[in-house]
Amino acid sequence: MNVADQLSKVIDKTSRLIDLCAALQEENELLKLENESQKKVIQNTDSKNKDLEEKLRVLTLARSLEGIPAADLGVNEKTLDIKQKITEFVREIDKCIVLLKK
Repeated sequence: MNVADQLSKVIDKTSRLIDLCAALQEENELLKLENESQKKVIQNTDSKNKDLEEKLRVLTLARSLEGIPAADLGVNEKTLDIKQKITEFVREIDKCIVLLKK
């Protein structure tokens, strides 16, 4: 095997390595995009989860107050006022969420 044949083989192998490198870089870019997409999905899911947990907390509080007079609960007017404002905030948040989904 002479030098020219060896050089030809080195050039062929180098060419294949360059092609492989390009393919791997392309795959890497696609995986990065997919990773970012998955991160956004997780962020959205976490945000929705927090919103739902807050709604559940407020609903649980509201349900606990249903049909029970405030005096029996030991709740004063100021506490009822705060709970009413929280309910109003939740309604406003729900309206905003509906608008954002459109």
